[in-house]
Amino acid sequence: IHLLELLRRSAIQGESNSVLIVGPRGAGKTMLLQCVLRDLLQEKEAQKNLLQVHLNGLLQTDDRIALKEITRQLNLENVVGDKVFVSVQTEYYEQILENKTAEKSPGDRSSSRPVLFVLDEFDLFAHHKNQTLLYNLFDVSQSAQTPVAVVGVTCRLDVLELLEKRVKSRFSHRQIHLLSSFGFSEYLQTVRTQLSLPDDFTDRGFAQDWNSSIQTLCEDKSVEEALQRHFNSSKDFRSLHMLLMLCLSRVSVSKPSIKPADLLDASRLCLCDAKANMLHGLSILELCLIIAMKHLNDVYEGEPFNLQMVHNEFKKFLQRKSNSMYNFEQPVVMKAFEHLQQLELIRPVDGSSAKTQREFQLMRLMLDHSQIMEALQKYPQCPTDVKQWAMSAFG
Repeated sequence: IHLLELLRRSAIQGESNSVLIVGPRGAGKTMLLQCVLRDLLQEKEAQKNLLQVHLNGLLQTDDRIALKEITRQLNLENVVGDKVFVSVQTEYYEQILENKTAEKSPGDRSSSRPVLFVLDEFDLFAHHKNQTLLYNLFDVSQSAQTPVAVVGVTCRLDVLELLEKRVKSRFSHRQIHLLSSFGFSEYLQTVRTQLSLPDDFTDRGFAQDWNSSIQTLCEDKSVEEALQRHFNSSKDFRSLHMLLMLCLSRVSVSKPSIKPADLLDASRLCLCDAKANMLHGLSILELCLIIAMKHLNDVYEGEPFNLQMVHNEFKKFLQRKSNSMYNFEQPVVMKAFEHLQQLELIRPVDGSSAKTQREFQLMRLMLDHSQIMEALQKYPQCPTDVKQWAMSAFG
């Protein structure tokens, strides 16, 4: 079913609906929804009837905050009072919606104003306790109290697997999938379009020179290779806009055009590996633990590890050393291990028991081989034996 038709039926005929818009970041999910709403609100009846509530899973991190935001957007702070914040049961959701939407008889859908709920980062709402917000929104949409349309926007293809059975049963299972199907030639054309000045630009002479320089820039081999790397890593237009913004920031009166070197420098900044850079600030002990984890990954083919296994691997390295400059007590090693977890360079395996002793809790390394080796090359005054240990096949 066409999204516009679906929302029109909710806005004009008072029909309750729910739908998910699924696709990778930058595929145009939000733009699709904005265009549909713009077209819908051009109809007078829809403009007069429809109430909108926009929530974001990154901002409304629990149901209490989400409920406060719903009442704020519906201008109901003084209508419902504090009672609404005591509980988030279905009758309170219904009461919120009734107070705002009922015009004649609260139980009659035909005389109630429809409410559109847009849930950005829909998958994050599934992590709320008991999924109460989602349950109540879908449940109210099935009741006779008020017409409700729920539109979820997410980049997770497995989002339905996150829903509890009672929530899933109340969802319509309508999904709209958007895919980034354009190729590199379209991506390159987008770069030209974004950087070019329009024909009606005031200074036509400057516009012609500028557009000519952009055409030359995009034909440069090194620029094309840099853009190809960006295209391969992310087709998201937000990251492309960031790259182009960094290029434009170098333009000045004395340098009125973008040179290939500007784009290459901007590309290096954009593709800068934050995790690899973080390794440069680690202590020698922490770096040695990372190398030990890398060897365990090589030996056990990516299986999770614990502190005890890492410490044993580190001890093997120390046994080959005549001096003891790297000898550390167990509590010091544990502290370094915990610091790596705080930096999110390692993380606990999903479902690993919190009751397990810390030294036996299973972890995964969040770095790959190339990141570790690159960081070692740039690590200030890294001891030669540590580098050699890292490069050896299995430690």
